[in-house]
Amino acid sequence: MHGAPLHPEGFAHYRSVNPEAPRGGRLIQGAVGTFDSLNPFIVRGTAPPFVRWNIVESLMARSPDEAFTCYALLARTVATDDARSYVAFEIDPRARFADGTPVTADDVLFSFELLRARGRPNHRTYYGKVAKAEVTGPLAIRFTFGVFDRELPLILALMPVLARHATDPESFERTSFTPPLGSGPYVATEVKPGETVLLARAPDYWGRDLPVNRGNFNFDSLRYDFYRDVNTQFEAFKRGLYDIRFETDPGRWKTGYDIPAVRDGRIVTEEIATGTPKPYSALIFNMRRPIFADMRVRQAMVELFDFEWANQNLYFGLYRRNGSFYDDSELSSLGRPADARERTLLAPYADAVLPEVMAGTWRAPRSDGSGRDREQLRRALDLFKAAGWELKAGTLTDRATGRPFAPELVVGSKDQERLALAYQNMLRRAGVTLNIRLVDNVQFETRKQTYEYDMVPYIWDQSLSPGNEQAFYFGSAAADVPGTRNFMGLKSPAADAMIEALLAARAREDFVSAVRALDRVLISAQFSVPLFYTPGQWVARWRKVERPETLALQGSLAESWWQGPG
Repeated sequence: MHGAPLHPEGFAHYRSVNPEAPRGGRLIQGAVGTFDSLNPFIVRGTAPPFVRWNIVESLMARSPDEAFTCYALLARTVATDDARSYVAFEIDPRARFADGTPVTADDVLFSFELLRARGRPNHRTYYGKVAKAEVTGPLAIRFTFGVFDRELPLILALMPVLARHATDPESFERTSFTPPLGSGPYVATEVKPGETVLLARAPDYWGRDLPVNRGNFNFDSLRYDFYRDVNTQFEAFKRGLYDIRFETDPGRWKTGYDIPAVRDGRIVTEEIATGTPKPYSALIFNMRRPIFADMRVRQAMVELFDFEWANQNLYFGLYRRNGSFYDDSELSSLGRPADARERTLLAPYADAVLPEVMAGTWRAPRSDGSGRDREQLRRALDLFKAAGWELKAGTLTDRATGRPFAPELVVGSKDQERLALAYQNMLRRAGVTLNIRLVDNVQFETRKQTYEYDMVPYIWDQSLSPGNEQAFYFGSAAADVPGTRNFMGLKSPAADAMIEALLAARAREDFVSAVRALDRVLISAQFSVPLFYTPGQWVARWRKVERPETLALQGSLAESWWQGPG
């Protein structure tokens, strides 16, 4: 996306893999929740993500060692101009779908047209920027763009390629337990709806020796087991029913692994550093609802979340506080005054950024950690009062109508419910009645996709090269489209303009300034209660599986692991 690729032409393998990793064995992974579809490319249903990366390939593969660089996969060559007004691909003549059928330019064009018309909102948005798609040969295709967007050649490079002869456009948007036919390293061999999916190595996989694949996809089979709740999932791991666990709960990480298998070395626990922005975890206000239309109300709700108390009493002090949408990276605006480039970009939107955010002095509210910070409570009540709410007989009420302030927070797991109950208690001091609704995984995902909530927890994962997906997360056009990640309903001309600026940036320094300017706009909108993140990855693995010593930017990636002697 910016600068030169890390790996030269003719490179042998990625830096963060073991190219000599043995092949064979089975990797079992556990997930919380369920699934009712194996089609991850549509809004309807809940599909597991592993279908996308293990079964369906793209024209190019994204490097795990760089901010945003793509290397040859289905396409063996790529061409574009300096303005990136088009991109052309030539498909590797060796490429085959799992049934042995060659991958052709017609399959690529079919996939493009199908996903643009019937795919998820992000596909429709991205591919809608293409003015013309034309097959220029049996293995050649060219996309000409209708807008200026320097990321589009990479976006098209990562488009999933489906088999035209095995995909019915008319039924594509229906949920199905039959996975799409792909050209990837695995095929689905057994599906127990909602419980288990077994993948086996694709026979005669065409791309096994490509540089992007060497050292990856080392297991002969992959099994994914689904558990209804995280406690059951954890107990299954301790019993050896699955092999790798990426832990997210500090309490469990601190005390839950004091078990014989860890003490005698059969389970290895590791804290692994990551080089990407830390995930932004938050309780999100649905600004489509009148109860959260006033920013002062949202600010008051943010004030009342006592991170210091929660971190010490619920999470052993192991979490760090979210503040930026790109925490712990050069893209974060926290602690940095806006530079000249940022100020120029933001000049037409003077009201979109709080002065303290522009100055780099803003941080999420801090308490004294007692759980009874009176100053924090006073600030919150002042904000509520300015917005037309007042405390009467212990209940926060609307001065005009007398109705109580009683938003509902929808959660989908016991861990989320535990935090919600703590927040409920914090809010009670201000007379706020927070109603908590715990729903099953399918209902939780459905309500998120249709924006049926007052508040909802969510975690945005970011890379070192945020791009078109930012419009899917934060763009005005996404606010009213079901299935996007604009869960708060943000409609901000300033955010839209900053997204356009980061997409147009040629030099890395211009790009960084545009992302920081977007960060300032998002922070200032106050549409969420910023929560917390772990310093890196907390990984537990049974010793029978091993990982590369050199880490990817995201930490340790399961596709690079292999079966060990243990």
